[in-house]
Amino acid sequence: MTSRTVRWAATLAPLVLAQLATTAGAAAGQQAQCGERASVHVLVTEESGALNLPGATVVLRWTSEQVLRPLREPAGADGRFSVCVPGGVSAATLWAEFGDDSSEESTIVFEPGMPVEVHLHVLFGDIDPGRIVGRVLDASTEEPVATATVSLVGRPAEVQSDRQGRFALTGVPGGEHLLEVERIGYASLRYQVTVVRGLSTELQVGLVPAPVEMEPLVVTATRPRRLEINGFYDRKYFGELIGGGTYFTLEDIDRRRPLRVSHMLADAPGIRLRCPGSGFRDCWVESSRAAGGFTPGGCELSAYLDGSPIPVRELDSLVLPVEVGGIEVYQGAGELPPEFGGYDARCGAVVIWTK
Repeated sequence: MTSRTVRWAATLAPLVLAQLATTAGAAAGQQAQCGERASVHVLVTEESGALNLPGATVVLRWTSEQVLRPLREPAGADGRFSVCVPGGVSAATLWAEFGDDSSEESTIVFEPGMPVEVHLHVLFGDIDPGRIVGRVLDASTEEPVATATVSLVGRPAEVQSDRQGRFALTGVPGGEHLLEVERIGYASLRYQVTVVRGLSTELQVGLVPAPVEMEPLVVTATRPRRLEINGFYDRKYFGELIGGGTYFTLEDIDRRRPLRVSHMLADAPGIRLRCPGSGFRDCWVESSRAAGGFTPGGCELSAYLDGSPIPVRELDSLVLPVEVGGIEVYQGAGELPPEFGGYDARCGAVVIWTK
């Protein structure tokens, strides 16, 4: 077997989850051990179904009234994995990770004492190119540098940075590339950058005013896959450009180190923390603005967790700060992207993405 990996992106053929029957005897044996609880039986194969994939990581995020940490376990040497469902769990989000790649998520529902059998069928398809996005700054003042020319040596396409110093090079093949940044009044910069297919590589480029003797500065970061796929960084880019929404990245969350997710959300402008009891337990966030303007009583926000709507008052019980990879906060209906709008979103929304 050749050493191929599967890369999941919004437009390529992903790891497809389909509920199919596996070995009935193995499922029955595992179910006997689980008693009255449900059980999950997973089989991971390559696209033809003829060859099992050993060692693929199976991930289960439980849906429960209690806060349960996700389960991450490798499949066995035969590509199979089985587990008893914890008590009180009614459903779960299931996906698989293979090397640096992952499948799309699927929701499964449990019934007491019943096994759930899932076949993860790996489809190998075309892979999207990557892209390079970032900002060009003055290395001395850290002010944005506009109209800087950004290109890849040996490739005809080039772009110019905007007034905020931002740029984006799309359709970049995976691999090593030599990035070139030029602007009148600054020393030109060349930097070796690695692009991963299907992902965006983010750069912060510091240009040195000529003829000052100073080393150019480059900060490189590879974005989390889940946030990239679900459009977090695109919404952040355009939201900050037009002044709509507040965005917290993984670095912001790690620097703040909040005890609860609602505490981090309260840092956003126009958002306040509502705690009916003493202290900062059982709190939720609300907007100080409603459709008609300022309202002293507050306005309850809509809430989403990994794209699914949830009650905003239950947010702290459903996700822990250490599990969060990105946060979007929108104060009113006018700021909301279409995917998070609706009749109940007049006060805005908070959108939480896990790692």
